[in-house]
Amino acid sequence: MRVCVIGAGVVGVTTAHLLSRAGHEVTLVDERAEPALGSSFANGGQLSYSYVAPLAGPGALADMPGWLFRRDSPLRLRYRFDPSQWFWLAGFLRACRASVSRASTAQLLSLSYLSRDTLHALLAEAPMDFGLSRTGKLIVFRDAAQLEKAAALVRYQAEHGTDQRVLSRDETLAAEPALAGMGARIAGAVYTPSEETADCHRFTAALFQRLHSAGNVSVHMNTRVQGLRRERGRIVAAQTQAGDVQADAFVVASGIGSRPLLAALGQRVPLYPLKGYSLSVPITADTADIPAISVTDYERRIVYARLGNVLRIAAMVDIGAKHADVDASRLATLRGQVGEAFPRLDLTRALAWAGVRPATPTSKPLIGKSRAASNLWLNIGQGALGFTLACGSAALLTAQMSGSALPIDAAPFQP
Repeated sequence: MRVCVIGAGVVGVTTAHLLSRAGHEVTLVDERAEPALGSSFANGGQLSYSYVAPLAGPGALADMPGWLFRRDSPLRLRYRFDPSQWFWLAGFLRACRASVSRASTAQLLSLSYLSRDTLHALLAEAPMDFGLSRTGKLIVFRDAAQLEKAAALVRYQAEHGTDQRVLSRDETLAAEPALAGMGARIAGAVYTPSEETADCHRFTAALFQRLHSAGNVSVHMNTRVQGLRRERGRIVAAQTQAGDVQADAFVVASGIGSRPLLAALGQRVPLYPLKGYSLSVPITADTADIPAISVTDYERRIVYARLGNVLRIAAMVDIGAKHADVDASRLATLRGQVGEAFPRLDLTRALAWAGVRPATPTSKPLIGKSRAASNLWLNIGQGALGFTLACGSAALLTAQMSGSALPIDAAPFQP
């Protein structure tokens, strides 16, 4: 089958790769000159397979009033005269129900485990260098009540196969001495020894190079898809400035850019851009306060991951941001919070970045056949978990498109 994949971020490239391995003739199309230059470029770098709880949950409702009125809040909401924002927020509030959040957590865990297994299988066949390291992960809590809620989630996730431990303050500091700057403010942490870190951009670029050597793949970069031409309920071509791309099936995997393509076909998807920020700090021999374990500061919603000779720091959710430009005030807030937690860390050479995460209200991606056409498929909405879920999402979609046995239940992710 000839398949056109639209989007060369981590999800699109992984999808193209697995489809080509399944024997399909693949055409990959993207408007940028290189892969992974959007939200895949400088994200948090955590492959967090065992901690994929959705952003929406009862705790989010309790935290939101305080977040919305704090200048240093990890979440900022700018209301827009935009029905898609209202639609998304309404869905987010519904997803905050405990029963919905628990079900979403279990479903996301099944997809994340598939992603982990798929990635490891790919690397067993042919290793790639993208800084993969099994560092483990610490989610650090400053508030004892929040730690107790996390402990309840650990117990629930253990029913679905996770291996996590709740640590006291002293155990946390013993596990990661670089957290000494937070000292007495730490209530404890959740430790997951199996979690990994890696560079998403390097991974996507390495997999993209493999596509070039595959005999059944063609790549068209600097090629923006302007629309999808539909005839008799089927997509017959992806329309670009360079001409039509024809195929038997089409996959939309272009993140937030998927919305206008699908809207033109009459399909509204619950996808909204959540802007996030990151700092990339070069590590030299005299760099202090570098955690060896991947760390999430839960209250601040800041993640720290060592990626080779770089410490990646990622944070914040801005709902309603118009573009991916770096907001100087938000960056200043992030720098101040990092300096408070790691006072000896030199941020003077840190490179700043911002990107938009294409998120659904439930945090569950949309993977499967589109309602807009019989041969149109979607692989979108991974949000902040794009790197973690990319391989699993691609494996699930490839099985559906190939008519193979499904590796997990696809129903929770149907568009």
